[in-house]
Amino acid sequence: MDRTFQVDLRGVVDLLSHHLYASPRVYVRELLQNAVDAITARRSADPDAPARVRFEPPDLTGDGTLRVSDSGVGLTEAQVHQFLATIGRSSKRDDFGFARHDFLGQFGIGLLSCFLVADEIRVLTRAEGSPTVLWRGFADGRYSVAPADAERSEVGTTVTLVPRRDAEQWLLRRTVVELAELYGSLLPVTVEVGDLPVTGAGLPWQGTGEARRQRLRSYCQELFGFVPFDVVDLSVPAAGLTGVAFVLPTPANPAARAGHRAYLKRMLLAEGAEGVLPDWAFFARCVIDTTELRPTASREALYEDQLLDDTREALGDQLRGWLVRLAGRDSRRLLEFLDIHHLGVKALALHDDEMLRLVERWWPMETNNGRMTLADFRAQHGLVRYTAQVDEFRQIGAVAAAQGMPVVNAGYTYDTQLIERLPVVEPGALIERVEPSDLSTHFDALEPAVELAKRPFLARAQRAVDRLGCEVVLRSYDPAAMPAMYLVNRSAAFAAELRATRERVDEVWADVLDALARTDDQDRPQLVLNYRNPLVRRITELADDDLVRLSVEGLYGQALLLGHHPLRPADAALLNSSFLGLLNKAVAHED
Repeated sequence: MDRTFQVDLRGVVDLLSHHLYASPRVYVRELLQNAVDAITARRSADPDAPARVRFEPPDLTGDGTLRVSDSGVGLTEAQVHQFLATIGRSSKRDDFGFARHDFLGQFGIGLLSCFLVADEIRVLTRAEGSPTVLWRGFADGRYSVAPADAERSEVGTTVTLVPRRDAEQWLLRRTVVELAELYGSLLPVTVEVGDLPVTGAGLPWQGTGEARRQRLRSYCQELFGFVPFDVVDLSVPAAGLTGVAFVLPTPANPAARAGHRAYLKRMLLAEGAEGVLPDWAFFARCVIDTTELRPTASREALYEDQLLDDTREALGDQLRGWLVRLAGRDSRRLLEFLDIHHLGVKALALHDDEMLRLVERWWPMETNNGRMTLADFRAQHGLVRYTAQVDEFRQIGAVAAAQGMPVVNAGYTYDTQLIERLPVVEPGALIERVEPSDLSTHFDALEPAVELAKRPFLARAQRAVDRLGCEVVLRSYDPAAMPAMYLVNRSAAFAAELRATRERVDEVWADVLDALARTDDQDRPQLVLNYRNPLVRRITELADDDLVRLSVEGLYGQALLLGHHPLRPADAALLNSSFLGLLNKAVAHED
């Protein structure tokens, strides 16, 4: 024999309060939703029917209850049994002969939210041509349906809430006014709390001209707390969506999830809806109203489906179009925007060809010849040489410039990826990643006779730094004022990091890391001494082995500091000992 499920209403209410709804305040939204849907159903058949919802808080009712009356379609006794006593059964699912998407509610659990603040709910309702019916529901799961003691004079419904002992504050006038304005201020029906109207403003983005612009600026400041850099109109007909995006006047955190204000059929859905705009558009906050996007069961977020994906893409296209138009009509304004929100634009340019062209043309990057756009850099130098890390650029920028080698600092967020993607959209673009060790190939080798003569010095210098894992090289390069450079390629840096880690792990892992860290001499960091520097030339002529060692150690330490390299404990100790050793050699003393 088939049996029906038994539902513990107290358990369901507990589930709603702890896992579905974020706060008991949603009861006002659900009452508004039911009232507006009832009005929508009635006006679909009778366009001239009144459209009014009235809240009467306890200070007006005088009996401690909250009453909400609407001029909607009302229910017959059979519909009361059918809808008000069945969880998950919505009266909007074509039961009145109208399309479901015309209504706000879809899940058949809205009235249950009132049990978050009430122990008893009374529904007094009258449909056209039917007697008035009274439904009474209790938080323990009981309900009753009976003819009302007195007939309603008009078609519609009145919901009365008898508050729970610990929830009276949710029914107070100031709370009801605040929540009714929050959820229902844009509704196309008259909503009142007592005699105070809370609707009638209309959609803020309606209208044209300067008055609209000023209104939206004030609206944004009131809503989000900032005066927008600009306002972008949004429209996606497939989603029944209209709205505006407000561009932030200050930098935003790309990692933070942006919250947007979303309305569904002009009822507030969420104050901090996520996923409305693409992730790269973190520089904007939007307010939208939609008729076709679906809400989640809690009605506090948008349901992730294909329509929302398509809508998000369409809104991204509109923001991208705004940027392109801005570049075409007001380059100064575009540069102001890029100065604030370049990260968002560069994030978009990673997968959007048009935005990559915009970045190449307008966004100035750091180079060793000054800041300039990639387009200007390509026009002047042809080949785009770049470093992938800021520290690498600091190490070689000045010396590369002295060798006539222009380099772009692509160590900032997204810059390397954008440069490496440039040939995809510009087939003629030439790019080359530069590592510090590559710079040595642009230095001048010594004359063969000089190089042969300096071999003994190089051997002594190598012994001085062997324990530090680097190779000493003697070259000539500009500027002559720089005595030494410390150059590291990626494989050498990786090996050095492994060796540093080896010192902090146990013996088993140390053996593994030691094997990984073994590199050939060509992968070792290089201490490149500059033979054009007068001090270096004098050091190469020293006969005192101890003085050579101290001098080379001192040049090694200075090269680390000038190149912004991290100092290991061994490096710091060497700097100290070489400095004191040179002082000791320099200061005369008596035996």
